[in-house]
Amino acid sequence: MKYRIVILSGIILMAIASCNKKDSATSEADFNTMKTTVLKDFTNNIALSNYQALDAAATSLYTSINNLNANATEANLSQAKTDWLNMRTVWEQAEGFLFGPVEDNSYDPNMDTWPTDFNEVDSLLASSSALEVSDLQSVPSALRGYHPIEYIIFGNHGSRAAATITARQKKYMISLVTDLKDICHSLYTSWSAAPTNYANEIINAGNGSTIYTKKQQVYLALVGGMTDICDEVGTGKMKDPYDAFDSTIVESPYSGNSLIDFKNNIIGLQNVYMGTYAGVQGLGIKDLVAAKNKSLDNKIQAEIAAAVSSFANVTIPYEEAIFSQRVQVANIMNSLATLNETLESELTPFIKQYIQD
Repeated sequence: MKYRIVILSGIILMAIASCNKKDSATSEADFNTMKTTVLKDFTNNIALSNYQALDAAATSLYTSINNLNANATEANLSQAKTDWLNMRTVWEQAEGFLFGPVEDNSYDPNMDTWPTDFNEVDSLLASSSALEVSDLQSVPSALRGYHPIEYIIFGNHGSRAAATITARQKKYMISLVTDLKDICHSLYTSWSAAPTNYANEIINAGNGSTIYTKKQQVYLALVGGMTDICDEVGTGKMKDPYDAFDSTIVESPYSGNSLIDFKNNIIGLQNVYMGTYAGVQGLGIKDLVAAKNKSLDNKIQAEIAAAVSSFANVTIPYEEAIFSQRVQVANIMNSLATLNETLESELTPFIKQYIQD
């Protein structure tokens, strides 16, 4: 009887070992498939969708600015402001993956260099420049893109009235928005169309891509984009004016939109990690991390959520909060520092360990 039990136990153990070996192999195969799917979902659901939305938002702003130029009513000014703010939401979330053409082709600095000093804008307006689109190629980057438009339509501290927009300001804002629209369209097509078709380069990473010979390179770029924006918001965009007690060097001072800009940057980071954008859910980096280290995934998700939610504790524009809500601002920066440390010291090594192809 004992002999038969021993034999039966041995058979059971062999079956369990065989099953575990099979499950492990299947799990590894699933992980390899997931690595490819995450890149496809990021490309199609997040990057392409985000840049397409940016292209559309630029067209909306172009239309409203032209309407304002033709008929300077308060209603048209209000619509231009709304479209500017909407476009900022789309763009700031796209900064969660600031690599590729947006960086290589200088689209980012030509759209979003800050701070923009209104004195410099006024000086350009008073100059002999024809203020054509071509003239913008030779001005400093801070005099192109979002923020000179912001100054013209919002005024200093949001004080602009439609009737006060001068002919020179109108000429400048038309050239600015035309330039901005062209840049956004070029950014989208650099991902979606020949000759670059950057989307295909990412999807085919490690399998024929001329830019990324390994999938790991894309994943490191994605995580690098996450750490970069986390660091930029926490130690640059927020900390510089906070330390200097200087509201003139915040990102979007004329509209009072800086805090929303910052939060959308981190939401963009969250989109990349979670694999979601505009209600479309795909596989994200989180799925890869959870497959190998669930506790790390839980930690990263919790720290991202904490960073995003921390912005709600600042209840006034950032330009004012650096003076009167300094503790709350410091708490946001601390949350971002915590998240950034985890991304750099734990997520980056994870990618290097588990994604080597």
